[in-house]
Amino acid sequence: MKYEEFIHDRGRGPEIKGTRITVFAILDYLLLAWQPDQIAASFRLSSEQVRAAIDYINEHTLEVLRDYVKILERAERGNPPEVQAIVDANHEKFLQTVAKIRQIEETDSGVRQLKVAALIEEYRRSTEKVPVHANDNVGS
Repeated sequence: MKYEEFIHDRGRGPEIKGTRITVFAILDYLLLAWQPDQIAASFRLSSEQVRAAIDYINEHTLEVLRDYVKILERAERGNPPEVQAIVDANHEKFLQTVAKIRQIEETDSGVRQLKVAALIEEYRRSTEKVPVHANDNVGS
């Protein structure tokens, strides 16, 4: 099978077309000795999509492993303090929004849906965007 039909790179590393699932996510499960059918079921992918990711990994082993190690190292470092502060503040706002949603006692489902939508929109407007750093790209 030619993996090109199923794999592309939109700047986050090679991923399965039509999804945000990278070959690195598939690699995580391969390293845990999962069978391709198990991986496909877990991600709700077709067997062909998983096979294409495996073929890509096999044909680009050194590149994939080099980038995978960079990802693991970056994850181990965690967020810089200023970014973590934004993440923590946004998470607190999220928890407050969930609590407000749970407090809605409206019995009319249409009205309840509108109230929930309004709370979600309010949350989206109130959260700070986490900066994306160019030097965090996988391929760098």
